Amino acid sequence: MAHITVNAAEEILDKEFKVLDKGFIRLVDYYGSDARIVQSARVSYGTGTKSVREDKMLIDYLWMNEHTSPFEQVVFTFHCKLPIFVARQWIRHRTARLNEISGRYSVMKNEFYVPELDVISYQNKDNKQGRSHEEVPKELRKKVLDTINSINDFVYDKYESMIEDGIARELARISLPLNLYTEWYWQIDLKNLLHFLKLRMDEHAQYEIREYAKAMAESVKKVCPFVWESFEEHTLHGAKLSRTEIGLIEDVFKGKSVNKESFEFRQLVKKLPFLG
Repeated sequence: MAHITVNAAEEILDKEFKVLDKGFIRLVDYYGSDARIVQSARVSYGTGTKSVREDKMLIDYLWMNEHTSPFEQVVFTFHCKLPIFVARQWIRHRTARLNEISGRYSVMKNEFYVPELDVISYQNKDNKQGRSHEEVPKELRKKVLDTINSINDFVYDKYESMIEDGIARELARISLPLNLYTEWYWQIDLKNLLHFLKLRMDEHAQYEIREYAKAMAESVKKVCPFVWESFEEHTLHGAKLSRTEIGLIEDVFKGKSVNKESFEFRQLVKKLPFLG
């Protein structure tokens, strides 16, 4: 099979999709498509031997049954502009290849992430790493924004002064805060990209990285629409159950008494809310 191009993907290639206030996602390049996955799975060099419907069914079967190696045949390269604190969460996904702008070689731009008023939240008292849904008074949210902006202005002014005084860039940068924007090229195969999206599109992921995940998802939909349908069906909006959870479901449908306050049942309700 010759090099594959997808018309829908070609239309968005190199286009910036805005994320947050100053960030973006840009699909730089892609290799493969749904057709490449099908070809790899069948180990065939011919095309047209199966119908579109059969190709779609094969992809669905492969994803549903976790036969994931054919999905590694498809590769995406993104150019991303993102705050450093998002990058530090992102980098935990170690199955990608990346090259990031260096503050040793380049003077960092005066670009900082400043959240919108409506995403400023209290600390969640139950989830130690998340935001609360409790509403923050508008006056307090404005105070938070004023604080963030004043810190940004102060720190960058000092950074710029050191650069003008000839201090080494690698030293001048060390006091710049985590909401400074950075940029990188990020390349990853489809199997591992979908794992990234599963975790980072989840409602428990931090809002800011969820926005980047949603932007990248649009590229996956264009390049591999059949894969995306299967991913949504079985992973994004599906549920994987343990032996204990299956036992609890059986007990519920048999009318047996279950401890609805137990950790196991509460975890099950998170996956299957209708049981609550």
